[in-house]
Amino acid sequence: MTYVRGDAPAPQGKGVKVIAHVCNGLGGWGKGFVVAVSRRWPEPEAAYRRWHRERARNDFGLGAIQWVRVGSYVWVANLIGQRGMRTGSKGAPVRYEAIDAALAALGDRALELGASVHMPRIGCGLAGGRWARVEPLVTARLVERGVAVTVYDRDG
Repeated sequence: MTYVRGDAPAPQGKGVKVIAHVCNGLGGWGKGFVVAVSRRWPEPEAAYRRWHRERARNDFGLGAIQWVRVGSYVWVANLIGQRGMRTGSKGAPVRYEAIDAALAALGDRALELGASVHMPRIGCGLAGGRWARVEPLVTARLVERGVAVTVYDRDG
């Protein structure tokens, strides 16, 4: 796992790249990392909103992952890893077990594609998670299986 300063929606390196991020299970898109994704590509937001709208007929839910191709060698992976959108009386919305399940599926597909994975510190922004809990999941589900992972910390 490599840590760099920069923007995950502008992934560094060559080859097939997957930009992974955590979404909520309520269909909301508009704050946090998704803003940077939407600025670069409209498809991930449109696909996520459609996925949520049609959830009675698909796998939308905690632990699910949606793949959106945004370029010849670039995919965005929408991971459902939080219940709700705000930290409140019931604690942070992050669901580590959902992130773990989504990362397992992400690892399978990344290996099939021969892709590297690029992400912010998933689940640790608006979802309210702690990187000390997420990092071991990323290590087990991706790094230890041979998937190259770059974690981006924004400048400033």
